Formats: sequence, structure tokens, C-alpha cells
Amino acid sequence: MPKATWNGVVLAEGDKYEVVEGNIYFPPEALNKEYFQQSNTHTTCPWKGVASYYDVVVNGKVNKDAAWYYPAPKDAAKNITGYVAFWKGTKVES
Repeated sequence: MPKATWNGVVLAEGDKYEVVEGNIYFPPEALNKEYFQQSNTHTTCPWKGVASYYDVVVNGKVNKDAAWYYPAPKDAAKNITGYVAFWKGTKVES
């Protein structure tokens, strides 16, 4: 079962997920939402659309923009609408 951790805390875990470009995307219900704070950062992928980001906050430590998601992706990426992926030192195991 895929799991995302940072600083010894499980950020997301579940049997339901999507893999896109080698990244595991977790559905919103798999997140431990208390560790996520909305970021003002946005980037654009040519085929997925505009990504939004979360800062991950664990025990007072902030990992800025460590998680991203597509709230309204282009048609080619509709399967990851709202799903969250991780980077910046976050460990994702499958």
C-alpha cells in the first residue's frame, strides 16, 4: 500500500492511487489533512494544466510546496483531479 512520509509522520496512505510520470498521486481521502497548508504557488504543465501546492507542516517544521495537485486538470489528466503527489524530501513508498 503506497505511503508518503516526512519527518516521521504519515502524510498519505491508501490502496487507491494513480501513477503519472512516475509519481504516485493519492486521492484526497488518503491524506492526513492536518499536515497540509494551502500555498499560493501555482505552476503549469502543458498536458495536465495548472497545479496548486500545499506546504507540509510537521511539528512546526515547514516543507514549502512539498505537495501538489491539479484541482481542474485538462481532459488528458482528469483521472488525477484533486489527487496529491509529493516531492522535496517527502518519502513515497509503494
